[in-house]
Amino acid sequence: MYVLVFILGAVIGSFLNVCSMRIPEDRSIIHPPSHCDSCQTRLKWFDLIPILSYIFYRGKCRYCGVKLSIQYPLVEFLNGALFVVFFYKFGLTLEFIIFSLVSSTLLVIAIIDFNTQLIPDILIIVLVILTIIYRIALIVAGGIILPVVKDGFFGLLLGGGVFFLIYFLSRGGMGEGDILLIAALGLLVGLKNTLLLMFMSFVTGAAISVFLLAFKIKSRKDAIPFGPFIVLSFYITVFLEII
Repeated sequence: MYVLVFILGAVIGSFLNVCSMRIPEDRSIIHPPSHCDSCQTRLKWFDLIPILSYIFYRGKCRYCGVKLSIQYPLVEFLNGALFVVFFYKFGLTLEFIIFSLVSSTLLVIAIIDFNTQLIPDILIIVLVILTIIYRIALIVAGGIILPVVKDGFFGLLLGGGVFFLIYFLSRGGMGEGDILLIAALGLLVGLKNTLLLMFMSFVTGAAISVFLLAFKIKSRKDAIPFGPFIVLSFYITVFLEII
């Protein structure tokens, strides 16, 4: 079963690559079908086998030979692996579906924010919709309304409030997309986990930023997007719950 879950995640990961490239350009994620951006050749099904096609064709387009980004197999593998992690935690349940879809959305957000320093509103809306479904499911399963609503609301309020305060005091040092992202995740994970999520986002952000500056991968003048750190911290938070 874990193999099937991994394959499902890898297939969806292939679609996430398309989303991460087309959404920032306001292009349809459905039309036109998958094609080589260099020679515009429409790809056949055997060109789109997650991970394996990249390995078999040695990271190049089968038609024009242009080198393909390593992002393709990495995202496919990572999304497959994350699906397995959530399946291990939740089993074949609605929670597995919700958290897997949230995870996939977060991967797209991290890639887009890393490349463009922007977090598209449509992806935040997707997160909120998935979170509302999750909260409703908790209410139906547990038969309690107020504690579930309060936990999500205070998580949203804490995450969004703290990041808005940082945004206000730093005069834009924190992006508006980061505020919406942490608020949406706070609504999902609740008050207690929002504290851990914020703490880990600051720790990972500081550590990785120092690394990038120390090895001159980034300069002090370069913008370092914070969204990927929030996404990474979400995974750390979920992983700590699992162990």
